[in-house]
Amino acid sequence: MRPPVILSIAGSDPSGGAGIQADIKTISALGGYAAAAITALTVQNTLGVQTVTPVEASVVGAQVQAVLADLRPQAIKIGMTGSAAVVRTLADLLQGYPSVPVVLDPVMASTSGHRLMDAEALEVLRRQLFPCCTLVTPNLPEAQLLLERPIATIDEMKQAALTLSHTYGTAFLVKGGHLEGGAMCDVLYDGAQHHLFTAPRIDSPNLHGTGCTLSSALATCLAQGDTLPQAVSRAKRYISQAIEAAGRLHIGQGNGPLWHFVHPFPQS
Repeated sequence: MRPPVILSIAGSDPSGGAGIQADIKTISALGGYAAAAITALTVQNTLGVQTVTPVEASVVGAQVQAVLADLRPQAIKIGMTGSAAVVRTLADLLQGYPSVPVVLDPVMASTSGHRLMDAEALEVLRRQLFPCCTLVTPNLPEAQLLLERPIATIDEMKQAALTLSHTYGTAFLVKGGHLEGGAMCDVLYDGAQHHLFTAPRIDSPNLHGTGCTLSSALATCLAQGDTLPQAVSRAKRYISQAIEAAGRLHIGQGNGPLWHFVHPFPQS
């Protein structure tokens, strides 16, 4: 057996719904082999994030190098990076592996509002790490922060994805989960054209780790040979199923997790 290896570089969530823990569940559920490098230790649960303790950049880099040298991953997912030093370290390492697809979920703040990245780290992320990636997946608040303007419609999402792609030289998936209304739309600009992905909004109290799950699903699909549009389509179907399956799940007292072990996983 030679399952594709996907390396997740992200923070640890002790409640198991987001971060490294959600990534490992997602990659495993979708038939990949999950490796992990931890960038931060968080104190959090379904009620929110209390504290974040960054891992030293040299230790993050050593974890990543160990996996790259031995396991030779077919894709990499990056979530919470934390400090500017970690971002620089990752950018330097990734330049040596230009053929490996990299999906970046630019985690800037938790859903509960806890800031997870300072201004210096954000600037280094934009200048040094974005250009090393295959796909960047900001949600609407993150895209608005990157562009310093409001985004409220699908047309504005299309323009945002185009502008971000041209600015940083990589594909962008602008996620529309914060749009008003009963339907959701994500907009991919792959460097050549727009692709729109719509889905009905699922009413659920359990949405913790949705962004982490989507980005790790995307990395897994790319490792399995999908094109970007195919990967987004499959990953979004998986996310919808995982949210639907978690509808009656009771884990914790707040924003609960998705149910990652959905079977069978839809093939393209």
